[in-house]
Amino acid sequence: MTSLSELAWLFLRLGATAFGGPAAHIAMMRREVVEKRAWLTDEAFLDLVSATNLIPGPSSTELAIHIGRERRGWAGLLVAGVCFIGPAFLIVLGLAWGYTRYGTLPAVDGVLYGIKPVIIAVIAHALWTLGRTAIKSVWLGIVGAAALAATLAGVHELIVLAAAGGLVVIARGVGPRSAPAAWFPWPLLATGGASAVVATISLASIFGVFLKIGAVLFGSGYVLIAFLRSDLVERLQWLTETQLLDAVAVGQVTPGPVFTTATFIGYLLAGTGGACVATLGIFLPAFVFVAITAPIIPKLRSSPLASALLDGINVASLALMAAVTYQIARASLIDAPTIALAVIGAVLLIRWKISSMWLVLAGGLAGALLALR
Repeated sequence: MTSLSELAWLFLRLGATAFGGPAAHIAMMRREVVEKRAWLTDEAFLDLVSATNLIPGPSSTELAIHIGRERRGWAGLLVAGVCFIGPAFLIVLGLAWGYTRYGTLPAVDGVLYGIKPVIIAVIAHALWTLGRTAIKSVWLGIVGAAALAATLAGVHELIVLAAAGGLVVIARGVGPRSAPAAWFPWPLLATGGASAVVATISLASIFGVFLKIGAVLFGSGYVLIAFLRSDLVERLQWLTETQLLDAVAVGQVTPGPVFTTATFIGYLLAGTGGACVATLGIFLPAFVFVAITAPIIPKLRSSPLASALLDGINVASLALMAAVTYQIARASLIDAPTIALAVIGAVLLIRWKISSMWLVLAGGLAGALLALR
């Protein structure tokens, strides 16, 4: 049995080194829990990834919470989630303190210049390996390709996932009995959709705003930006556009969950107390939703209908990851050094199975040295 200390150490390390957003986090977790430790099979891992796509909140954090519960029950659920969030919370808290003191962000462009190409190699390797497990037939390959095309065309993630699952269900001709949709707490997903205008900034009001966002937000960090701007800049006028962009930049350039953007904003609004309640508010729904849905996952594979639906969602989930990887690659592989870093990272990963943590650290160092030149 996995010890709580082993879970804590793994997710503390991932939380401190997992740059690149949810797709990169998922790839790094797969390497740790499937390849290195054999805690899960690729199929079981994909099922957990798909389960996170069916509920709101930060998908990679929810995956960490799921893995913790799989290994050590409810205690593991809390330990894995808190340890994955903790390092990013502390790093962002330090950056927020520096921002309020000096009015600017530390220079991180050089480090990111080297990290991003390596992250692309890590994600691409995970996509290749997971794809070999998920694409069990020509039809699933076609569904996955269609999901990728739809995602790149701008179709909403939930529509892509639902359509892929439905197409596989129809193709297999399974009946509608015991529909898995009934097993998910869909009514809960609507909670917090409306929020009264808060006139003053208090710890309670900060908690309420971020709890609502964490409870209803599906999609990527770009969707998070839209929610934050609507609530905090336009409706409540707690932040300026510049402050919001700086907060989002911090969430993107630090390791761990992108949702720690909330930590930065909370600190700007009400110091350390604001940072704590904003972080608690935006991440608390993830723990609740995982606790509710985790017991359902084994039923998904025991039902022909649910199994077909999950196979379709699996290939669509990989299509979403592939689309994100393509977008990151376009922005990151911009010259010969970045392309070289991506290729070297892929070779080290595939040929010598170097830990993704060391690859990320080496990429950051290489980027900093190149920036100095």
